[in-house]
Amino acid sequence: MTPEQRLADAFVALAASTAGGSSGVPGPLSVLACRAPALLNIPAATVVFAPADYDAARAAGSDPQVSRLEHEAIGWREGPGHDCHRAGTGPWSQTALTSRPIRQRWPHYTPRALTLGYTHVVTLPLREHAVTRGVLTLLSGAQHAFPPATLVLSRSLADFTAVIMERAREADRSRTLAAQLEQALASRVVIEQAKGVIATRRAVPLDEAFELLRKHARSRQRPLKDVALEVIEGRADPGLTDR
Repeated sequence: MTPEQRLADAFVALAASTAGGSSGVPGPLSVLACRAPALLNIPAATVVFAPADYDAARAAGSDPQVSRLEHEAIGWREGPGHDCHRAGTGPWSQTALTSRPIRQRWPHYTPRALTLGYTHVVTLPLREHAVTRGVLTLLSGAQHAFPPATLVLSRSLADFTAVIMERAREADRSRTLAAQLEQALASRVVIEQAKGVIATRRAVPLDEAFELLRKHARSRQRPLKDVALEVIEGRADPGLTDR
């Protein structure tokens, strides 16, 4: 497979990772982290997605060791991913892990990364509408900077991933809202039916029937919908439904 074909395949895989109503976060993270090394000709990569609270960030790595390192870095609140996310810098930032200031800045992350054989990292924020949602971190053991072409391509991958992940989150929110509205509508239908039963059996107006239903549920500290369902099914307290 040519480099162009691998790149096209990666973009297709990223887009497909949120298709079919699947949850929008884990899929793209794994696809980007696992495919980045081959596409960019680098040893390893990690991705962090933290649209709100960084403590609740999700992470993925191209192999179990760097994945574990990134998850631990989230807990340490240090490392290139954490700093890039906090600063929201762009388009990229390169760091030599062998430098003394970096060892002091990241006392947990740096020795672990060096033990794994990585001496240089570059971070690219996952940005959507100028807001940093996460970070793509590239790791290398090379003693030289990442080639400009690698960084340009990395920027495109990071931008594309940020967009599709945000769209997937929006879709998740829409599905959640639709489910809540559907549940609310179903509850309303049950309550309206119960009002009709009480109004008919007690020969009272619908407004008064609803007030009786509401007071009965409140006095017993029970959900209104549950009491209404019992009325419809004939299991309610006779004191509520009979004259």
